[in-house]
Amino acid sequence: MYRKWIRKTAIVLFWLLVWEAVSRLVANDILLVGPAEVLQALFQQSMLPDFWKTVLLSSLRIGLGMILSFMGALCLGCLAFWKPFFRELLEPVVLLMKSVPVASFVVLLLIWAGSGNLSSWVTALVVFPMVYQSTFSGLESASGQLLEMAEVFHISRFRRAAMIYRPALLPYLLSSCRVAAGMAWKSGVAAEVIGQPDFTIGNALYMAKIYLSTGDLLAWTVVIILLSILFEKLALLGLRAAGRDCLPAERRLND
Repeated sequence: MYRKWIRKTAIVLFWLLVWEAVSRLVANDILLVGPAEVLQALFQQSMLPDFWKTVLLSSLRIGLGMILSFMGALCLGCLAFWKPFFRELLEPVVLLMKSVPVASFVVLLLIWAGSGNLSSWVTALVVFPMVYQSTFSGLESASGQLLEMAEVFHISRFRRAAMIYRPALLPYLLSSCRVAAGMAWKSGVAAEVIGQPDFTIGNALYMAKIYLSTGDLLAWTVVIILLSILFEKLALLGLRAAGRDCLPAERRLND
């Protein structure tokens, strides 16, 4: 563990030095600033009263979109697994969500609903197909032998779901959450940049671009990365807490 931490720290320091060296070679604060300037800009931004309001409002909107989409995709994915007709019915919608560019969704939602909750809607549309497909694949991966055993011993559907399907589903949800958290922030902030609602990180990025403040732009980018990591850790923590009692299904069936 100690060696792993040292190795990771060394890798981070290496890339910070590369960043600093490139910024000095460029020698133009508009094109690129070094890590020290970014930290200074981040500190200055954090001293402003609107900084924390902006972080909070963007986090609430993007978090709300992610949570609602995750729960909806989980429920509909389960329903699609047990009802083949429903899966066929949803297939064109899911394909549309996966294929249509985020920019198209943003423009349409601006026309239909305005910019107020734009990032929530866009985040939900981006996260939904990932979690939906992971839910279906996880349920499909459940052990056929265990299901046959459950059928023979007349195990109720509820116990099958808890003891066989849930342990099979959990790894897929964990994997999709790692991707979904990052994509939620990428798409949500992109929507804010286009929609320009007040007190959002996307609006702050756009203003940094207008004033050619590369330090502020990269400082806000660091904030986005940190929030994305935080959301990912919280989502994984919640899923692991929900599935920590998932014992091997053979043992559960024999209880």
